[in-house]
Amino acid sequence: MKTATVPEPRTAAALAARRRKTETALECVHEAIARLRREKAQVSVAAVARRADVSRTFLYDNSEARTAIAAAMAEAGERRSQMLTDQDNEREATWRERALNAEDALKTAHGEILAQRNRIGELRGQIRDLEAEWTEEAIQRITTENTTLKQRVRQLTADNRTLDERLKAARSNLRFQDRRVADLEARITDSGSET
Repeated sequence: MKTATVPEPRTAAALAARRRKTETALECVHEAIARLRREKAQVSVAAVARRADVSRTFLYDNSEARTAIAAAMAEAGERRSQMLTDQDNEREATWRERALNAEDALKTAHGEILAQRNRIGELRGQIRDLEAEWTEEAIQRITTENTTLKQRVRQLTADNRTLDERLKAARSNLRFQDRRVADLEARITDSGSET
């Protein structure tokens, strides 16, 4: 029985050709990853396979290619995670600032209302004390001032209510943003554990 043997130089040439082809494919893979990073596109096995014009099987079978893709995906995930965290921090700071401003305005309105009520009380006391001595014209003037002050109190009360509603809305938005941040952190953690 005769067995066919491949001559040694042909085997060496075939192995060398296969090595060159693998090295060329690896260079294409590294270039594709670099291009995806420059374009800020998502790095995935499918995207690298398309860009490098290699099969997915090659990417899964070749350990160097597999390691390069995994490293690029991890780096992209960290960048995306940091970007989301920065955006959420900016939003949270904005809502916090609005809530603090609303609280300050509410405190100011409460102080103004208290001052106006005290002033009204003082004026009513003066009216009672001097009512017998005043002319009809003076009483009319005081009554007009009293009406004006009451309108001012009503306006301040309405402003106070508006500011209170804004504060409640800002707090609600802040709670929503906190839940959203927690949700995004959970998603980032889940996506990190899947890779």
